[in-house]
Amino acid sequence: MAKRKIIDEKMTRNVARLSRIALSDREVTKYKKQLESILEYIRKIDLVDSKDIPPTNHPLENLKNVFRKDVARKSLTPEEALKNAPDRKGDFFRVPRIIG
Repeated sequence: MAKRKIIDEKMTRNVARLSRIALSDREVTKYKKQLESILEYIRKIDLVDSKDIPPTNHPLENLKNVFRKDVARKSLTPEEALKNAPDRKGDFFRVPRIIG
């Protein structure tokens, strides 16, 4: 497979601009090479025949989340919820004001 250069300095600067990243000339050269390397690796992956491989969202089979049953139960009373509050006003938590 011949190595093709598809990332140039102009494209690297454009990607940086879109990402709102300021790059020095030295960084442009460095990241251009890194982007080329990433795209070269993607080209190698594209060569693999994957038409008979099902898409996956996790590498381990039979992995399931464990959830508890959603059963309605009695909630805390305001007094129970506020019993350890460092500061309260009636049935509410009292917190420092953060917006003027």
